[in-house]
Amino acid sequence: MTNAIKLYRHPLSGHSHRVELMLSLLGQHTEIINVDLAKGAHKQPEFLALNSFGQVPVIDDNGTVLADSNAILVYLAKRYGKGKWLPEEPVAAAKTQRWMSVVAGQIAYGPARARLVTVFGAPYHAPDLIAQSHSLFNVLEQELGQSAFLVGNEATIADIAAYAYIAHAPEGNVSLSDYPHVRAWLKRIEALPDFVPMQKTAVGLQSL
Repeated sequence: MTNAIKLYRHPLSGHSHRVELMLSLLGQHTEIINVDLAKGAHKQPEFLALNSFGQVPVIDDNGTVLADSNAILVYLAKRYGKGKWLPEEPVAAAKTQRWMSVVAGQIAYGPARARLVTVFGAPYHAPDLIAQSHSLFNVLEQELGQSAFLVGNEATIADIAAYAYIAHAPEGNVSLSDYPHVRAWLKRIEALPDFVPMQKTAVGLQSL
């Protein structure tokens, strides 16, 4: 029997949550190791030896150490996904990569960053981030009106990667009220077997 996969994470990090969620969906025994970002634990030599960029999440899969949440999702899908989660068919694979790029682009610099302002006090201009988030959600709403998940009718790593910062967008004062297809998509992800939620923070619209 192999040891548990170690997950170095912060409970309020959507990047960390996507890996924690993927591990749970795959049924992988996981040892959660919280990294105290407020005290700078991610910048200490011990952690930098795991990820020289000093960022969570990191996994240690019995000696295989990997950083970057989206890269970790690819690894987990390939290693433990049994042919699910990361399509091999060329068009579906390309569409999955398209959404992974959106996760690292428009989602990271829209709803994720808007949430950084309210949860962590990041010095960004919130109105611009909120406007960018709604531009993104208008596109998502249109596309999710055509399929159950981001790439067709089966969940992929793209859905797992996108979930947390969209589900928690209200914490950054980005309302989801005008996006019924997006809200239905969130509920479909939450209905997946062994789904685990991310800790909520009572800030922004979430505090109302």
